[in-house]
Amino acid sequence: MKFTDGYWLMRPGCTARYATEVADARADDHRMTLYAPVKHVSRRGQTLNSPLLTVECWSPAEGIIGVRTTHHAGSMRRGPEFALPGAGADAGKVRRDGAVLELSSGELALRVDTEQPWRLEFTAGGRVLTSVGERGTGFVTDAEGRHHMVGQLALEVGELVYGLGERFTPFIKNGQVVDIWQADGGTSSEQAYKNIPFHLTNRGYGVFVNHPGKVAYEVGSEAVGQVQFSVEDQSLEYFVVHGPTPKQVLDRYTALTGRPAMPPAWALGLWLTTSFTTDYDEATVSRFIDGMAERGIPLSVFHFDCFWMRAYQWCDFDWDAETFPDPAGMLARLKERGLRVSAWINPYIAQKSELFEEAMREGHLVRRADGSVWQWDLWQPGMALVDFTSPAARDWYTGKLRTLLAQGVDCFKTDFGERVPTDVVWHDGSDPERMHNYYTHLYNQAVFDLLRKERGEGEAMLFARSATAGGQQYPVHWGGDCDSTFGAMAESLRGGLSLGLSGFGFWSHDIGGFEGTPTPTVFKRWVQFGLLSSHSRLHGSKSYRVPWDYGEEAVEVTREFTLLKHRLAPYLQRAAQQAHTTGVPVMRAMVLEFPDDPTAAVLDRQYMLGEDLLVAPVFTDDGTVEYYVPEGTWTNILTGAQVTGPRWVREQHGFHTLPLLARPDSVVPFAADDRHPVSAWADDVELRIHAFADGARRTVVIPRTDALGETARFDVHREGGRLSITTDSQHPWRLRIGGPGGTVYTNTAGRARAEVRYED
Repeated sequence: MKFTDGYWLMRPGCTARYATEVADARADDHRMTLYAPVKHVSRRGQTLNSPLLTVECWSPAEGIIGVRTTHHAGSMRRGPEFALPGAGADAGKVRRDGAVLELSSGELALRVDTEQPWRLEFTAGGRVLTSVGERGTGFVTDAEGRHHMVGQLALEVGELVYGLGERFTPFIKNGQVVDIWQADGGTSSEQAYKNIPFHLTNRGYGVFVNHPGKVAYEVGSEAVGQVQFSVEDQSLEYFVVHGPTPKQVLDRYTALTGRPAMPPAWALGLWLTTSFTTDYDEATVSRFIDGMAERGIPLSVFHFDCFWMRAYQWCDFDWDAETFPDPAGMLARLKERGLRVSAWINPYIAQKSELFEEAMREGHLVRRADGSVWQWDLWQPGMALVDFTSPAARDWYTGKLRTLLAQGVDCFKTDFGERVPTDVVWHDGSDPERMHNYYTHLYNQAVFDLLRKERGEGEAMLFARSATAGGQQYPVHWGGDCDSTFGAMAESLRGGLSLGLSGFGFWSHDIGGFEGTPTPTVFKRWVQFGLLSSHSRLHGSKSYRVPWDYGEEAVEVTREFTLLKHRLAPYLQRAAQQAHTTGVPVMRAMVLEFPDDPTAAVLDRQYMLGEDLLVAPVFTDDGTVEYYVPEGTWTNILTGAQVTGPRWVREQHGFHTLPLLARPDSVVPFAADDRHPVSAWADDVELRIHAFADGARRTVVIPRTDALGETARFDVHREGGRLSITTDSQHPWRLRIGGPGGTVYTNTAGRARAEVRYED
């Protein structure tokens, strides 16, 4: 929110008070509290009739420093609050040197000179990361009398800001106004389904504003050298998270707010849906599945979208008997074909549903201040919201889902959760403004916890649209409603990369686009992009997304890239494990892998899939694509062509290829089985070696699933013209040097070491 009118003036009705100096400071071994007047005090009489800000500084974990500024501490604090599972005992150390106080945590330090004008400096490695200056700590009252706490952190020359959730606006947030406020706005506006009050920059740190309600950001858009954030409250709390690399920032941030759970490996395969408003019944579903099988396209998950339930009655969790007269039998038949089943749900109950009367009677619906149930007619006629702040309502809702799990449903698409009213009363007394964003967290948490309980650890997953900070714990999330155009495909990618830089490890999107019907060209290019994403789902609104509706070549492209993804499954599973343990996403903005490359800092039309594969989707009708390769020799794993960087490349690709390049010195494992996403990956695995320099070393771990195979470790080392491989694998494996036409060496089972000749 903007408060100033240029540099010197305030906007009409706005009055600002900023910390000017330190009047008093109290410190112990681990924390310090600064008392900051909002005007210079030179004599005792000036302490009267003027605010005094309380600024508390501490460290909840190594490399993270928290700052909480409070005006009036007696205001009522109503929830919700973000859970911070990684916040432990005081991790900071306070040191005093004369008038200077310093709080350090790892390499990160907060320094304040109590005898100088107000200034907080965050330093690491001998340099200032960012600072808080004369307008950086304070509050503003506006023309309506609302009280806003305001914080500002300085931007250095050349500093770029990323993150703030899944935002479809320009990838770099400098110059943007961003409101952290959940909205159902599609992918073509400034609104977002997943609003995360966390940003990181290319200077080695991130900032998390610990406020679940509306956080208004001015990212160099009011004071052009500052990131400003404000909340309508009496207190503002934020954490500065040190790296120094972007990966280390995400590691520390997700350790604080929660790691992504590990999705099941079967979810890596191709998902197909009924689409939204299309006509479908069991015969349609069978025709789709048969059509995929007849065309040699392996399918892993079938998803039933909204109209598996009766119209006007969402969500009552009852199958439409006219369309699906034997749901349990149908699901059993799908399971016999090796498919998993996903079902669409949302957290709203329509008035026509029999569950509405039941939920209203038992107090499970959100109410207005007068005790009536909150309702409206947007989306579903007379719909109401399940009150997930009530344990009884949560149990009631998940009890309905438990019946579906017993029928054979494996996971749920948790749609909606953004349009949450603020003129309501919550069961637990939560503040309606703070609950607006947080509601989705309770919704997804309830469904995910049920799946984890019923299906077991590692088998729970969602296909969720909305999220807030901490929501990364309940994967997978998808990008929402996009058009079926190249422009929408590109904006979806921007949103996914921004979400990945906000702590979310897994992300998907509607292959082909949701609104409208894609051209065959758009469909084929989106198939390539979708099957080189963390999770892959064919889905649309008013038209089907079965490949044969878009031509025979679309069938071929879908088959080829589905088989490719299956072969890459051990590589992708390893990237998923990294997301689970470190918070680094499977689909990575180039700046994550190449933070020291200035060109990588601005790229938003390509990404790294895991740490070793560069993907540049094609966004043009004629197949022209421009992309950037960082330093070294990169190998296209589809064609074997090599490109040496750093440089920009312009190429033209048919529908069977795209820029999919292996990193220099990489070893990428390919599974032998291309028909299934889950197999005994170590058995007959092919290790593809790319541009391996003399002296290079890489270790590759082939993961396993709970049901199949064993782990295997391969240590690869080049010395001169010899490549040595040491392994603990008891299975046959192969080595391929270069691209798809490279030299292949086969190793029989049981040999712990092998050496082969290597030539550049």
